[in-house]
Amino acid sequence: MAIQIEQIHHVAYRCKDAKQTVEWYQKNLNMNFILAFAEDHVPSTKAFDPYMHLFLDAGNGNVLAFFELPTQPEMGRDENTPKWVQHIALRVKDRDALLEAKAHLEDNGIEVLGVTNHGIFHSIYFFDPNGHRLELTYDDPKSPEKIAMITEEMKHEMLEEWSKTKRAPHHTHFLHAEELDTTKA
Repeated sequence: MAIQIEQIHHVAYRCKDAKQTVEWYQKNLNMNFILAFAEDHVPSTKAFDPYMHLFLDAGNGNVLAFFELPTQPEMGRDENTPKWVQHIALRVKDRDALLEAKAHLEDNGIEVLGVTNHGIFHSIYFFDPNGHRLELTYDDPKSPEKIAMITEEMKHEMLEEWSKTKRAPHHTHFLHAEELDTTKA
């Protein structure tokens, strides 16, 4: 195949208020506001649809972008998809950084869920003022060994089984065994 992706250039979401969004991400996630532009016409479609497009630094060349669209109906979400599914996951250095971030967010009045143990990484979850679910996560120190347990053959077997049954294959239950242990108090 001739296409070779180098990295994600940016991901873009809608926001309710561009200024509020920039200020929230700066205050709560220490993300720098790196670029903004606005037009009355969409360059790709040429349609009249005034917008503000803003870009935030998510570290290591990763960019999180937002559009404010004041002439469009109020933004919503896909009500057929549970709120926990669609989210933006951002990596932090380690457990100490995650716990520090959790405390910072809670000090700013943000409700935080977790720390959740995913076996290969650990995460907290919360929502931005636009209703987007965010995840902060760090890799478990033993993640390379755990990931090595998921063989090439295993991941394809799991995909085939899921495709046929639409039921969770049990191949990787070891990853969430501790988190889902119902015998813990």
